[in-house]
Order: sequence, then structure tokens, then C-alpha cells
Amino acid sequence: MNPKSLPSQDTESLPYRREADVVSPAHRIEERHAPAGQVRNAQIAILARFSHYTAITSTICAALMAFMMWPSMSPVVLVGWLAAVASASYASSRWLARTSLVRTGDSIPESAIWIATADAGLRAVLWVALPIGASLTGYPVSAELGGALAAAMIVTGVALAVIPFAASIWSVVIASGFLIAIALGAEPVAPVTFMVIAFVATVAMMGFLLLADQWRAQVDRAAVLAAKRADIGLLLKEYEDRGAGWLWQVDAQHCLTYVSPRLGELLGQGTYALIGQSLPLALGGRGKLGEVLVARDRFTRLEMEVATDAGTRWISLAGSPTYGDDGAFEGFRGVGLDITENKNSHERLQYLANLDVLTSLPNRSRVRKLLDAALVESRTSGVPCAILFLDLDGFKPVNDTFGHPKGDAVLKTVAKRLSDAVGAQGHVGRIGGDEFGVIVNDAQSRLRVEELARRLIGAIGDPYLIDNTQIRVGLSIGAAFGPIDGETVDDLIRKADLALYHAKAQGRGTYCAFNPEMQNQAEERVRLEGDLRQAIGTAQLQLAYQPLVCARTQRVTGFEALLRWKHPVRGPISPAVFIPIAEESGLIAEIGEWVMRKACDDASSWPEDVSVSVNVSPLQLIVPALPNAVSDALAKARIQANRLEIEVTESVFMANAGNAVDVLKRLRGLGVGIALDDFGTGYSSLGYLNKAVFHKLKIDGSFVREAGERAETVSIIKAIVMLANSFRLTITAEGVETADDFNRMRDLGCHQLQGYLFGRPLPFEKTLEIVGTRWDHRQVG
Repeated sequence: MNPKSLPSQDTESLPYRREADVVSPAHRIEERHAPAGQVRNAQIAILARFSHYTAITSTICAALMAFMMWPSMSPVVLVGWLAAVASASYASSRWLARTSLVRTGDSIPESAIWIATADAGLRAVLWVALPIGASLTGYPVSAELGGALAAAMIVTGVALAVIPFAASIWSVVIASGFLIAIALGAEPVAPVTFMVIAFVATVAMMGFLLLADQWRAQVDRAAVLAAKRADIGLLLKEYEDRGAGWLWQVDAQHCLTYVSPRLGELLGQGTYALIGQSLPLALGGRGKLGEVLVARDRFTRLEMEVATDAGTRWISLAGSPTYGDDGAFEGFRGVGLDITENKNSHERLQYLANLDVLTSLPNRSRVRKLLDAALVESRTSGVPCAILFLDLDGFKPVNDTFGHPKGDAVLKTVAKRLSDAVGAQGHVGRIGGDEFGVIVNDAQSRLRVEELARRLIGAIGDPYLIDNTQIRVGLSIGAAFGPIDGETVDDLIRKADLALYHAKAQGRGTYCAFNPEMQNQAEERVRLEGDLRQAIGTAQLQLAYQPLVCARTQRVTGFEALLRWKHPVRGPISPAVFIPIAEESGLIAEIGEWVMRKACDDASSWPEDVSVSVNVSPLQLIVPALPNAVSDALAKARIQANRLEIEVTESVFMANAGNAVDVLKRLRGLGVGIALDDFGTGYSSLGYLNKAVFHKLKIDGSFVREAGERAETVSIIKAIVMLANSFRLTITAEGVETADDFNRMRDLGCHQLQGYLFGRPLPFEKTLEIVGTRWDHRQVG
């Protein structure tokens, strides 16, 4: 199979230009004319093909004329004239044959057309010279025979229709010559004879012109089609040469009739060895490929594993059935692509989506799936399951005192101890931060679950020796049993969380199973809700701003707005505490609007190249009025929409994902940036990166801290950066606390950095002092 024979679905948009196209490319859809050189080549070629017919016909007609005039004129004159006509016809035929022989890509000069036109006129004059001469010397031409020969000679010039001017000269000269010869005869001729000859000449000329028009249209169509095919061929050749994939074609028995060398290289075989082989067998005998070929339907993205000398590779095939002019099935032709690298990257990212990078345990999303599976099994078997919520006691002081690197080392050790202690009794996962979960499939004996909890508390309570530093943390556990305490994953998690809250309220190192009395905790949350409702609109709620720094220039290019609640009695309350209360109570919309207005108003005091990022709750994203509130905040603050970024976490895709994506698209339509925060630590959202919503991806700080110690984490960050770049997303690394973190994340391709290296969250007044500053004095880079 020649690659140039492959069809294309969009040949009109091909970028190739041929040298002969001096006006515009012939492949463009609006182009309707063949290049002039190509037309001249076709004109001379047709004249050459018809030259023998023209020469023979002219000579026969000349012989008839000589025979008709033989009794009246000198034989010498007649034979001389006949020889002249034959010689002129022969010379014309030879010249046309030589002129039509041009190399591919060359063009016959325009002068050849004028020579051909002059040749036609001279031969016509030579032909009518005898009838006119005979009439002038007293040997009149018969009107009937002369008219017949005139009509025959006019038709002889049919090949000249490709050169309309030459055809016109031929017809006019032949018709005029015979009319003159007949008119000069001694015998009177009826006017109808002249009219018939003139009519024949006129009709012939009109026919020649119509024929010329149709022929030119065919030449134009053929030229455009040839140009398109050439473009397709060049693009397909470039497709093969650049290694984008390979081309293949099989016959009706699915045996290869053409294949690109690249497939042979992949399979470790020569192309010649593959020709004639069954395509399914050549690729390992996969049944799916055989099935789609037998179905004789078009197929795309058929992914297959192929065993090669270099190991297993993944390929993707697409093909379309081909049919002959008679409608008979002839086989398939299509393309193939080696997608091994993309496949591995996708699998790694999918693995990442269900794995906590720091501890290598299942992340929150995976824990939910495991709990859901355990609930299904419990309903079937009648054996209860359990979810244990684990929270480290005293872990925050570890981070504050020793720093996050040592805190991360503690978390990894905790994960290992939990996994060792649970063993085959259940599954351990990291919920987030210093929270872990344990799924117990067989919780028939509550005593055994309690013993497991005590064992976990004891294992975690042993001291940790990190870089010659002894660190101690405790463990509190809350448990809920399904389906007794809850029929759904969310219900069980909520009950386990209530139990955990009750356990922590009793002191460190405590285990509690859920019971109805724990509703008191819910009442406490109600009281907090009331306090929060009163705090809205007062000075209790404030915004702090953490700098965002450009990795290339080390300048402050933006701030992330962080909400703080300073309770008049309880003091500062963590957002992790009051944000869930706000979400459950419905206060999040009102608080969110206040945060949006305040952040935009503060940003109006910064330079125009400094942006502000605002975190938005998943519950806010399902409210259709959110884009209107954002638009109002921007208008009142009089700042451009591109200075505002909306940050969302992966949790927005767990419920009402469709509504959330719609709202995000409307926000994006306003010109507001959308950032995906804490990527990889929560829910799997890979499928939403291609929704053309996000403009920024924020890598969680746990990746940044781990990258300094684990090559695997660096590989994962590279995969994330590659994924983000493929979607043209800006990449921000969070949790940058050291110069090494800064340099590493910058070198890995992050565009923007954020973390304690550049300062803790600041009140608005302090931001005015650092906007536009560089961090050279911190010796970064």
C-alpha cells in the first residue's frame, strides 16, 4: 500500500504548497483552477494523442478531393498538394509527440500553444488552397461534395477543442475556404448550400467550445484532487517519519499488505517478514482485534498489550474498512500508536489518586471505597463491619517544635506501626493530616475490635527516635459499626467521627465506640454554629494573606486569602473546625460572600499585577448564584477579573460534580482563574482536568517535603508537572519551607511557590509592605 492512497477527513486544510501554484495552493477548498503549466501539458498531450487521427483523416479527405478533381486538374498539382497535406500532417504529429514528452514537474512553455495554434491555421489554409485555386483557374468544386468534405474536415479538428482559439481558426478557415471555392464556381449555387456549410461550422465551433469548457473543468478537478492527494501523502509520510505512529493495511483475510517500518521495529521483525502475516497473529493473537476486524466496522482507540523483545508494550489501533468500486469488501486500513509511556503515566497517576504519597497507605478516597465494599459484604453475610477513626494526640506541637520534615517522619512511622498492628484483620488508610482510618471487615466481636484499638494505641504510644530526637505522640480512636450504626459510608464516617470527638474529649489514648449519648457532641457543634452565626459581620472574622512567589523572578505575585475566627471566649478556632460547621449549617454561602468581597476590596490596594486567591467550599460551587456574587465583588472593588483566583479542592468532584463543573465554567467565563488545590491528597479528579476549567494545579506540601528524601516522590511530581503542562496549567508548589525546597520545585518545573519560607499568613496591612519585593535576602536560588 502506498501511504499516499490513504484518505483524509480534512484535506482542505493541509498546509502544503506546490511550486507550480503561483497564485494560491490548489488544495484550498476555494481553489477551482489547475495551474497554467499543468493545463498546457494536458492540452499538448491530447493533441499528441489525436494527432494520428487528425493526420490520417486530413490525408483521406485530401485524397478524396484530389480524386474528385483528377479529371479537371493537372495530376502533378494534385499529387503535389496531396503530398504537402500529408507531409504537414506528419510533421505536426511528430512535433506534438516530441513536445508532449516532459519530465514530471516540468511545464510546457506557453509558446508551444501558439505554435500549435499556428500549425492548425497553416494546415487549414494549405487544405483549402486547392479548392480555392481550382475555382480560380476554372475548375469549380462541386457544392455537394465540397460541402461534405468541409463538414468532415471541420469535425477532424475536434482535438483542437482543448485550445478554443485554434479550434475556431481551423473551423473558420475550412468553412470560409470551401464557401469561397463554391462561390467562385461557374455554376450557380443555391443560398441554402452556403447556409448549411456556415451552420455546420457554427454548430461545430459551439460544440468545440462546450467541449473545451467541460474538459477544462475536468482538468481543474483532477488537478485539485491530485494536489490534495499529494498533500495527504506528504503529511502521512511526515507522520511516519516523525515517529508519531505507523500505518497499516490488511486484505479481506486480515493479512498485512502494507505496514510502516516502525511497527517492524517495535515487534523486532523486518517489514518484509510482516507482509502477508495475519495482523491479529502478528500482534500476539488478541481476540478483540480479530472481533472488530470480523465486524467490518470502523474502530478507534483499540488498546492492546504486545509482547516485544524490549518487554510488554501498549499500542492503540484505529482502522476503517475499505471497499472496491463494486462494493466488495477489500480489507482495512488504519493507523497505530505506541502508547506505553502514556499508559504508564496514566496508571501511575491513577495509583497516585488512591495512594497517600507520604505514608504509601490508601488515601481518603480509597478508604471510602474499602468501607463501601465492607458495608456491601456485611449486608450480604450478616457479619458487621467497623470503621475506626484514628487521630494522633499531640502531633501539632511536633510540627510546630521540630518542623514538618520530622513531623512527616513521624507520620510514616505511625503508618508502618498501624499496618503491622492491624495485619490481616483490616485495612489501614490515611484520611488526611494526622488522621488515619482502619476498616475491619469482620467486626462480629466488639471485644476483638476494642482489643485491636488498644493494641493500636499502645503501638503508637511508643516513643519515636527521629534524627536522634525522641518524640512522643498518642492516639485517640472512635469507632462505628455498620450497618448497625449507619447504612451508608457517610453515615458511618459521621458516627465514627462523633465517637472520635468523644474519645478526644475524654483525654489522650482513649477508644470510644459510637452510642446515642454522643449526640451531646452534636449539641456542642450547634452551640458553635450559633456563635459563628453571631460572628458574621463582626471583627471576629478576619482574613490573613500568605504570599505566592514567582519561581523565576522570586517576586511576590499574589496572596492566598485565609479565613480566621477569633472567638471572644475560646480564642482562635481552626478553620478545620468552623468551616465544616458553616457548611452543615448553610452559613458557608454568607461567609463566602463576605470573604470574596473583603479579599477583592483588599486586592484593590495592591499593584495591578498582584492577584488574590480565595478558597471556595464545595457547597458554594453547587449554588448557581455564586458567579453573580463574584462578579458583584469584582465590580465593587473595581479590579480586573484575572486578578482573582478561585481555589477548590478535589472533594468538589465527589458529589454534585456536574453542577460544580458548570459553576466553575461560568466563573471561568468571567475571566476568573480556577486553581485545583492539594492535588493528589484527596479524591480522584483526573477525569476533570480535561474539562477546560482549571488554569492552575497546586501540588500539596507533603509532596514538596517528601521530594527531598524519596526519588519516587520526585518521579510522581514530574508526572504531575507533565500532566499539568499537557493541559497548559500553571503549577504552584505549596509547603515550601527551605531553600532546598525552593530550588527543587523550581527545577522540577513549578511556576509559583508558597510556604513558610516566604512568611506566615499576614494581616492585610503587612501585605502592603512586601508586594513586589524579591526574596534574594533569603538566599534562595
